[in-house]
Amino acid sequence: MVLVLVIGDLHIPHRSNSLPSKFKKLLVPGKIQHILCTGNLCTKESFDYLKTLASDVHIVRGDFDENSSWPEQKVVTVGQFRIGLCHGHQIVPWGDVESLGLVQRQLDVDILIYGHTHKFEAFDREGKFYINPGSATGAYSALQSHLIPSFVLMDIQSTSVVTYVYQLQGDDVKVERIEFKKTV
Repeated sequence: MVLVLVIGDLHIPHRSNSLPSKFKKLLVPGKIQHILCTGNLCTKESFDYLKTLASDVHIVRGDFDENSSWPEQKVVTVGQFRIGLCHGHQIVPWGDVESLGLVQRQLDVDILIYGHTHKFEAFDREGKFYINPGSATGAYSALQSHLIPSFVLMDIQSTSVVTYVYQLQGDDVKVERIEFKKTV
């Protein structure tokens, strides 16, 4: 079992003060092996927080990030999966399925992780898996009026990924499970 935290669009301190306390209680050091972040952490402090959760942190640059050394796109291999990571502001129109498919093919990945829309989304298309973890803080977005703070944990085992979506709805953290199997 390999646990991968998929998180992004925190926008701290510009659009949100901090990660919700109920999420902080769930995200404890020593349980997560890898972190894949879609960017818009905005500050070094947010990056430092992620480094306390896991030593293997991969980040791509969002349109509001101060760190210009983070790449626009990245490919990471975890187990038998090639995972592509991009912020998503480069995908036009934002979140468009056809445009996401083009990026997936260009990066030649099994799973494409993207952000920018601040809204959770996960779907299987043509044997590939797409995940948008949403905004972990529920930060304001001009695209959505009602935002639900969310993040994703992926449990990678051999040729399958069990994805757990954590969403803060009111005072409750709701968890949804989605499974994806890689065709070999």
